[in-house]
Amino acid sequence: MPLKQLKIQHIRNLSAVSLAPLSRINILHGDNGSGKTSVLEAIHFLGLTRSFRGSQFRHLLQEGQTSALVFAQADPLGHGANKPLGVERTLDGDVRARYAGQTLGPTELAELLPLQVINSDTFDLLDGSPGVRRQFLDWGAFHADPAFIQHWRGFKRALKQRNSLLKCGKIDPRMRKVWDAELIHYAELMTVQRQAYIDRLLPDFEATLAALLQGVEVRLLFSPGWDRSKGLEALLAESFERDLRQGFTGLGPQRADIRFKVGTLNAADRLSRGQKKLVVSAFRLAQGALFHRLSKRACIYLIDDLPSELDERHCRQFCEFLEASANQCFITCVDPGLLSRVWQPETDVALFRVESGTLMHEGAPGDQT
Repeated sequence: MPLKQLKIQHIRNLSAVSLAPLSRINILHGDNGSGKTSVLEAIHFLGLTRSFRGSQFRHLLQEGQTSALVFAQADPLGHGANKPLGVERTLDGDVRARYAGQTLGPTELAELLPLQVINSDTFDLLDGSPGVRRQFLDWGAFHADPAFIQHWRGFKRALKQRNSLLKCGKIDPRMRKVWDAELIHYAELMTVQRQAYIDRLLPDFEATLAALLQGVEVRLLFSPGWDRSKGLEALLAESFERDLRQGFTGLGPQRADIRFKVGTLNAADRLSRGQKKLVVSAFRLAQGALFHRLSKRACIYLIDDLPSELDERHCRQFCEFLEASANQCFITCVDPGLLSRVWQPETDVALFRVESGTLMHEGAPGDQT
């Protein structure tokens, strides 16, 4: 079981909240502004020390408080024994994360608690900038290949140095050669890893999307950020004068993108709002399926306002995928009516009502009738 006995302190309107989630499906319902999404944010904070709604901690922290704490008993590695996991962050910038008595850095924490968020902002996978899509891509590459994070950091360091030299307006050829060589080395490594991840993900994405969205073919394409048939070394040499004028490097993995196409058009320009949600959901579900296959571990899904944008049939189909997976899910909604009826009797489902920053466990769906 990934998370058990969750305790939340000073996250938005949640002063001191405890809940005992089940290993599979946990439904949080209540009026808008009651604190449902804040529970999801708290779990995200536990895995990444920040909210998925913005990077500024002061917006997540309850007004008048100086620190926030989220604690859980957890077995994220599937060893069969729950151990304490906690994250505390203060307004002055101090962040402490510990698991089983050991202090964790940000990378170790992210590896320990793999999170998948599906909310209104995940439409940015289709509608947003390439930078947003690279974050989705790199989540997968990070969890699929332990070496990816080192290659990513090496590339970022080389890119920063090259751009700093470009901003000076004049570069010593020897320094340019050194940083170009390092940038190219890491660019090739991380691009191979990104492409390998997309190749692995594609069958899961296509199968999931075919079940969720019939009659529409969406193609997923990877663009590495430069024409690999020409080689990055040659292209950097060709574009050097332009880079020097602009003060930054115009080609490389920092320009990579994943593109969703319907025919010759971008999916964002062709699909309805509901269809977009299904495409994004299929991508996220496929990422979770691939992660489980590679690591034998489950993800934690944080799904905000699941029924919105979906009709009953598609909502049921989406829930069937969640039910068939091994993932622990936290799902918010205003009215739990539909979500109380879609699960098989053998599936563990817990219902929680959220009111003004307090939680009440209502048992399993049907216990209230």
